[in-house]
Amino acid sequence: MTGIEIQVDCAGVEVPEGSSLLAAVRAAGIELPSLCSDDRLSPAGSCRTCLVWADGRIAAACVTPAAPGVRVETATDDLRRLRRNAVELIVSALPPRALADDGPSELAQVCRSMDIGPEAARGAGGRGGDDSHPYVHLDRDLCIACGRCVRMCAEVQGTFALTLTGRGADTVVAPGTGGPWAESDCVACGGCVDTCPTGAIAEPGPGRGLTSASRRTAARTRTTCGYCGVGCALEVVTGDGGITAVLPARDGPVNQGHACVKGRFAHGYLTSAERLTRPLLRRDGRLEPASWDEALDHIARGLREAVAAGGADAVAAISSARATNEENYLVQKFMRVVIGTNNVDNCSRLCHSPSAAGLTASFGLSGGTDSFEGVERSDCLLVVGANPVEAHPVAGARLLRRVLRGAKLVVADPRAVGLALHADVHLRPRPGTNVALFHGLAHVLLGEGLVDEGFLRERATGLPELTGLLDDYPPHRVAEITGVPAADLIAAARLYGRARRPAIVYGLGVTEHLHGTDGVRALANLAILRGAVGTDHGHGVNPLRGQNNVQGASDMGALPDLLPGYGQVTDPAARSRAEAVWGVSVPERPGMRLPDVFAAARAGDLRALWIIGEDVCATDPDTNQVARALDTCPLVVCNELFLSETARHADIVLPVASWLEKDGTFVNFDRRFQRVRPAVPPPGEARSDFDAVHALAAVMGVDLGCATPAEALAECGRVAPVFAGLSHARLDREGAVPWPCPDPSRPGQAKLYEERFATPDGRAHLAAAPYLPPGEQPDDDYPLVLVTGRRWAHYNSGSMTRRSGNLALDPVDFLDLHPDDAARYDVQDGARVSVESRHGRARLVARISEQTAPGQVFCSFHFPASGVNRLTSGHADIVTSCPEYKVTAVRVAAP
Repeated sequence: MTGIEIQVDCAGVEVPEGSSLLAAVRAAGIELPSLCSDDRLSPAGSCRTCLVWADGRIAAACVTPAAPGVRVETATDDLRRLRRNAVELIVSALPPRALADDGPSELAQVCRSMDIGPEAARGAGGRGGDDSHPYVHLDRDLCIACGRCVRMCAEVQGTFALTLTGRGADTVVAPGTGGPWAESDCVACGGCVDTCPTGAIAEPGPGRGLTSASRRTAARTRTTCGYCGVGCALEVVTGDGGITAVLPARDGPVNQGHACVKGRFAHGYLTSAERLTRPLLRRDGRLEPASWDEALDHIARGLREAVAAGGADAVAAISSARATNEENYLVQKFMRVVIGTNNVDNCSRLCHSPSAAGLTASFGLSGGTDSFEGVERSDCLLVVGANPVEAHPVAGARLLRRVLRGAKLVVADPRAVGLALHADVHLRPRPGTNVALFHGLAHVLLGEGLVDEGFLRERATGLPELTGLLDDYPPHRVAEITGVPAADLIAAARLYGRARRPAIVYGLGVTEHLHGTDGVRALANLAILRGAVGTDHGHGVNPLRGQNNVQGASDMGALPDLLPGYGQVTDPAARSRAEAVWGVSVPERPGMRLPDVFAAARAGDLRALWIIGEDVCATDPDTNQVARALDTCPLVVCNELFLSETARHADIVLPVASWLEKDGTFVNFDRRFQRVRPAVPPPGEARSDFDAVHALAAVMGVDLGCATPAEALAECGRVAPVFAGLSHARLDREGAVPWPCPDPSRPGQAKLYEERFATPDGRAHLAAAPYLPPGEQPDDDYPLVLVTGRRWAHYNSGSMTRRSGNLALDPVDFLDLHPDDAARYDVQDGARVSVESRHGRARLVARISEQTAPGQVFCSFHFPASGVNRLTSGHADIVTSCPEYKVTAVRVAAP
């Protein structure tokens, strides 16, 4: 961006074009009060506290553009008096408590800097407040009607939940719907809390009044959020041994000073009375407290017995997408070095393993093709099978912001939720028909010449085969398969095809299908046809990863067929690199995938299973069969924060640290490594997974090396050259670095494939897989199709969010169904219903709306007691074994 030079108090300052005078003043190192201004928001100029002289006239610095050569003065006595008068006028209407001596609010800090004391606040108060919400409390007496909260909700979050009501001095913020805050459209992102300059909108408890701009002295720890895969940078404020507040980092590379209800507020689980603080050992059928030495000895003995009875492949481990990269690296190393098996997998098997397989086949690497900044620069977004507004709220807010600023939006999702409500074209395919939908879009692109012939000729392969296949997918036939009107299909294809810089963003609605890998590849075809990957003509194909480190767990080699950096265990060169570092032979036969692990346990072939941070009895499909597998396996070890459904089936439960209590790194959805740092110690005798793995290896007589997480990441770089340029020290300096990053002296690659694709021939590979139906179909006995997913207030099995104030925001698992289906099956809104499939039964609360289409129902899986995953089937992606969570035939009945 072009810079412009101006003079601030006789000193030259260069700022980017389009900057305000306030930005220029701050660039000169001068602080001015700016009570209506937040650099994340559009300027308002209403408080008049940032007045300056600009070329001989008085101007509000926040709303005055910086122009080349302008001369700015900030320090004259007249200006100081004017600014002080403006602040005193604002303060005069507030009660004295607004300027309490220890108040952390921005206004209190401004007044202290101007020597304005509480006596200047002469307001009587009495306007009341709103304490209905668990995280957002309103004190109307402190509101100065600056509008920052309203703009934050509209411009950054995109919820438009707030407004200013009243007139003159009685103007105050209020929920736009009227009524209590807790019943409003607020999604508790905390943006209004963070921007409020007075504490009128504040978090209750010890964090009251703290914001990311507060200069109050307090211990702060920079870390990365441990909920979804966006990778928000957070500052954790601590005091008296606990967490006072969790604030979004203003310079966060992905979140840019924003957060969501989970990362911002849902940390109450840390101090839950249900936290595990001592190991548990099963004696006489009961889990009882034990020492670490006793627990580790028991595990080591059981592992040795399992290997003696059935060989190394009689042992398996399920690593964790919630654990750090370093912990995942250590787990897979333990299995391959100490046990001698490749039987290690992680929960990416259940969500984005088709992404890894599909993107690798199409382009060469398993990650998304572009940075999120690139996606934000696109002029047309194709969002498929994802509801980022709820599942990835900060990313969803940024995408919505781009749409509100003019980008075209096509959404392909069976439900009318989130971004679909803002779409230029909303495609609502029947669940399980993605491949046909994508082929229909590709048919239109080819038929109307909306493809990049040069790119296809020079950088792609497979066009003749795909062209022949697409002859069978004209819009009218695709409409018959998918239920999407042909006109909508054509309109969507034209928006994507005519855009100058289109981008594809997708989620689990693409991957969690019987033919999920085919879906990823068919979706990738669209970007290849347009020449919109690896070029300046688009921003590729980008999966929204579900969990905080689901990308990193796979990057680190916690997979049965892949070593760190995605080297195949069947590849002698990849094995030799690992063997040279580890000093042992690596098994060359791929290990078992998650479904195979449970099948082997039920068959009596698996004799020991270590489950790290995954509640498989709540989140895996057909959970009745998962529980039977655990009960059959002679030794089940579980690392957990709480006594989860899975832990109740374990023989030994190890208490471990949460993401706020450990050291290491995560990798977010656009391949960025970021640091994770402990803000508080784990409770009682709980240890990090990293320390637990080391301790067990030591009991088994093996030194795994890499004694610290920093050493583990460094060692991983020696095994996997794609990570060789990464280190804790570098991340501490730079904040975030994407992979591939083979060189410590060069930046990582945020945008992939600009020179060549990572496939063996260097070309992008078009796929010509035909549409095949899903694994389940509705019939007279099970007439409805169930889709499962996430709600905005909770995360996965809910083990953390249900033990926080989020429970008050979303207290049960709902079953969403269309009014026509509710009438057909005599279901009342709010009634308890029994949902039955061919595999099991769940009990939910009905919620009637037109978000779902007739014949389809939707529910989340955040409350294990509801039994949602007893319903889902054993059908799985034919390439990767990813379960078909998005298509289950069900019926609804009275409980």
